[in-house]
Amino acid sequence: MTAAGVHRSTGAVPPGAPSRRGVAGVRLAWLHLVSRRVPVALGLLACLGTLLGADLAGHWYIAGGPAAQQLVPLTIESGAAAIIAVTTYGPFGEPERATGWWLPCLRLGAAILLTAAAAGGLAAAAMAGHLPGGSLAMVRNLGGLTGVGLVAAAAWGGAFGWTGPLAYLLVAEGALAGGWTTPWMWPTRPPHDLGGALCAAVAFAAGAAAITIRGGGDRTPR
Repeated sequence: MTAAGVHRSTGAVPPGAPSRRGVAGVRLAWLHLVSRRVPVALGLLACLGTLLGADLAGHWYIAGGPAAQQLVPLTIESGAAAIIAVTTYGPFGEPERATGWWLPCLRLGAAILLTAAAAGGLAAAAMAGHLPGGSLAMVRNLGGLTGVGLVAAAAWGGAFGWTGPLAYLLVAEGALAGGWTTPWMWPTRPPHDLGGALCAAVAFAAGAAAITIRGGGDRTPR
């Protein structure tokens, strides 16, 4: 009995292996987005953009000063942040844990994708009329609210991530009516206010870090 017919492995990478890994990575990302209902979320964000455009074109806001004019756009921005936060929840847990280091990247990528899509959609809708504070304030408010939602999703689960933007909206309404000036109530600050922008950026960074590390799925044992 001899080993003449046994071929020694050379350790070479089979032809086409990198391309197959690339296709597998794209498929994994797509399945992650679908499992988090991201296509549905994009549709809802588009509806909110349409609503904002109709509000600005039709002047639905109550005539009562700058605070009243900001109420409807801020509510729409809060709704967009709530949608983004809820998509961090997967009804079947996180089967992607088997992919190792891919899972944090998928979590972060989905959050950034939806935030960018929401900002772009609302900015495009703002062309229908005059948006109080302009697109710069809108992006600041949306980013900060999304961060609040992601922190809530990481703390209580993605299914309850909407509670963060809703709670902040209620406090912000009181801040607008009362003329608060704290930068942590960034919707009350002027569009180019550095303090408000920094606080909103810190909120988004904290939310992105929390959802990347902890996730927003159910708390089933690993």
